This record gives sequence, C-alpha cells and structure tokens, in this order.
Amino acid sequence: MTLARYQQVSLHQTPYYHCISRCVRRAYLFGNDPVSGQNFDHRKIWLVGRIKQLSEQFAIDVCAYAVMSNHYHLVLFVNSDQAKSWTDEQVVERWTTLFPRNADLLATLSNNSASRTAKAKYDEQIALWRHRLSDISWFMRCLNEPIARRANKEDECTGRFWEGRFKSQALLDERALVSCMAYVDLNPVRAGIAKSLEGSDFTSIQERLLLQARRLRKRSTRQEKLLKRRPAQHLMDQKPPVRRSKLLPMAAPAAKTGDQREVALPIGLRAYTELLESTRKALSRESGQPERKRPISFQFQSTLHELGVDMNNWLETVQNFEKHFATAAGSAPALRRFHASRLAIGVNYKHPDKWIRGITASQQLYAS
Repeated sequence: MTLARYQQVSLHQTPYYHCISRCVRRAYLFGNDPVSGQNFDHRKIWLVGRIKQLSEQFAIDVCAYAVMSNHYHLVLFVNSDQAKSWTDEQVVERWTTLFPRNADLLATLSNNSASRTAKAKYDEQIALWRHRLSDISWFMRCLNEPIARRANKEDECTGRFWEGRFKSQALLDERALVSCMAYVDLNPVRAGIAKSLEGSDFTSIQERLLLQARRLRKRSTRQEKLLKRRPAQHLMDQKPPVRRSKLLPMAAPAAKTGDQREVALPIGLRAYTELLESTRKALSRESGQPERKRPISFQFQSTLHELGVDMNNWLETVQNFEKHFATAAGSAPALRRFHASRLAIGVNYKHPDKWIRGITASQQLYAS
C-alpha cells in the first residue's frame, strides 16, 4: 500500500533520507539508448547542476548522489534548524529565486501592509515558504519537473518522463547512513559501468576525489587523469551561471565539536574513500573480475569495526540495500522506534504489531 509522504518522513527520528527516481518504463533516457543508439549523457549534467542549485536555496544538503542511465539516487540531509534561523527576507530571496513570479504576490501584500488581513497573509506566506524550503517533497518536485519538461522539449514529445513519485527511505543511524552512501556511490561499479572510483562518472565520490585533487599541488597519476577526465569537466566550472552548493562535508567523529555536529558527516573522507576502494576490490573478486589480490587494509577493517558490521555483511548491504529495507533502514531498535512514531501520528498499517519491514535484514546485516 502506498503511504503518504508525511507518513514516511519524520525529522524527529532522523534528518537523513535516501531518495530514488526512475525514468518511465526504465528507459535509457539519461545514457546510451541501445535501441535508438542515441546518447543522453548531457542530461546527467542537467540533473547534477539542478541538484546543486536547489541545495543552495533549500535547507537541504546533499550527502551523496549517483546518476545512472535510467534512474538516480540521492542521500539528503534536512537542516530544519537552518530554515528556522533564516530571516523573512532570506526566505523570500531563496523562494523567489526558484519561483520569480511569486515576488508579485509579496509586492502586492507589502503595498497593502496597513491592512491587518494583508499583514496576516504576508506572514502566512512566509511561514509556508519557510516550511517548503526544508521539505524533501518540494525539493524533489523542483528537481524532477524542470528536467522532465526540458527532456520532453528536446525529444519533441509530451507525457511522463519519470515513472512515478520518488521513493524515499529514512536512514535512522550512522551505520545505515554510511551503508546507503556507499551503496549509492558504488552504483556504477556494481553495474559494471566503471572499474574505479575516479571513473564512476556523475557520482558524489568522483566529485569529492576531484575537489580533493584540485587542492593538491603534488598529484598522483590517477588524480591528474581524473582532472582531465571529460565526463567530469562539468564539475570544474569555477563560475557557474547559477550559484551551486557543495556536498555536505565529511569529518571524522573525533574532529566534530559544537555546531559542526549538525553540518558534517560522521566519517572522514580518507576513511570513506578507503572503505569504498576496498569494497570495490572485494566486489570485483566476487564477480570473478581480475583484480590484483591485496590484503584487506587495516583502515577498512577499523572503519567496519566502528560501524559494527563485519565484511561479509557489509558486502551484502552495499549490494542489496534497497532490497533489504523499505521505508526506513537502521538497527532493529531504531526501526521499532520509527514504527512506533508512525503509529503515533495515525498511520494505518494492516497489521501494526505483527511485522516491521527490515527487522530481519537489520538483525542479519548489522547483528543488532
């Protein structure tokens, strides 16, 4: 049964969410179409640019993303405290940047500010826009609709571009968050499209590695090749026509203090990159692809130990994350708390006390 979006999103439980949108009939509307022979990779650049533009205006940060041939993944962080801290003027500026025509409404209300009704309507409109600027549904709506219109115009057709409304998963703890980010960043590797992290085009891990390489004076050969990689050149634009946000920064847990806890991911870039690189090699060995055998790095083992996941369970998680979890992902206690919070707001489950989707998978994968 399809659930209303408010029944799937609970910012009191977690600010992190995994969102997926698929093209209609899962057609190759973003990559190489094997039937027509057309290439639509330029639409991936549209999508990445739009994601960054929206993140700059919304109180929503991007933790990870991957744009594939017929779908895309996003891991989002909803910073509701940031939205509350904005002044009314900042809310208006952000909203009217996305919807310029709405500025006429505010101008009319401001011209009639002596009227109590107009003043009340003005305050109501600001409150509504403030709420929408921290709403995942509005973020995804502002992302998907312009891309669909632009693609349909290019194809000289009408009708649906996206299969339906986007799917979302609540990520209830750090273990689920890092597992989901790895699942997203390794999409091209699992699909056999890329053989390395640097070659994983249109993913957040490629962007993080590219930005890291740009900051270095002495670069490795792999970093030099990455900076010259043609599909990644859209990330090299120093002055894009529209302001774009950066990915949510990574910081080791020990380095986070004070307010930084709300704006940094719970893992450092070095540890995360090593985690993905070791996982990529393990997946290559499992699939029978030739990969020079190396012992599992201490950093990889240490990171998995901190997450509370053993290697075999980790590989299963990053290969089949969507399969094992539905509306929410996390430890068994976290899933039970999320389920209880859904019941508290009146979600009507057919068997509310009988079964919680993901409990068995959580106990197997996370040994919780």
